Amino acid sequence: MIDLRFSESEVEAHRDHIVEFIADVAESAGTERAVLGLSGGIDSTLTAYLAVEALGEENLHGLVMPGEVSDEENMSDAEWVAQELGIPYDVVEINPIVDRFLDAFPEVEGDQMAVGNARARTRAVLNYLVANHEDAMVLGTGNRSEAAVGYFTKYGDGAVDCHPIGNLYKQQVRQLASHVGVPDELVEKTPTAGLWAGQTDEEELGLDYDALDAILALHVDGPLSADAVAREIEAVTPEQVETVRGMYERSEHKRHVPLSPEPLS
Repeated sequence: MIDLRFSESEVEAHRDHIVEFIADVAESAGTERAVLGLSGGIDSTLTAYLAVEALGEENLHGLVMPGEVSDEENMSDAEWVAQELGIPYDVVEINPIVDRFLDAFPEVEGDQMAVGNARARTRAVLNYLVANHEDAMVLGTGNRSEAAVGYFTKYGDGAVDCHPIGNLYKQQVRQLASHVGVPDELVEKTPTAGLWAGQTDEEELGLDYDALDAILALHVDGPLSADAVAREIEAVTPEQVETVRGMYERSEHKRHVPLSPEPLS
């Protein structure tokens, strides 16, 4: 795979740039506070570390929002992150809320994707409930790799005021997390969105993050054809490149505000 990691000076520059970005967005919003959903995964953990640098631990409110299928280890890691950083946090069970949705539409209960997305959107509602109450902004945890292929829930984890690590490929997320002091066991743990039991990001995507990063960098964001990428990276096939291209094109709507028709002249 290709190495997308930064040099030592670059990684520190990116750290400073993101910290400054968070502070600037908060200032432009007229607030000093932020709310962040903590999952125990690398993306939310890195975002929390950088937000504390930007705003101070007293100004970041963490929400740990376990659902019926949430991994207890992930939730434990989420609370550990909040305690390690010294930020105020709350644990809010989302099961009763999601169950009320399913009570209203019981025919949806067997639809794994619909229910999983309802869990993500419930967390978004809770983030904004707290943010509105505290006059705070909501920080997102999306990275460049997942945004490019639409691997997030529209109006769920995509419903935020900004994505501080949104320009970083997953390789770079891991590198920056190590750089700021996130423990290795969190940096290297298997990523999961926790939308249903046993779900992992790489299994759902159909390839590992290193391969996804390479295809995005060389083909979607870069100039190489699918065949050229497959020749460049032995472990990647042209079919995988085309699959990622298709995911990128089909998810275009998720990266923009809802469309309106062009005004009539």
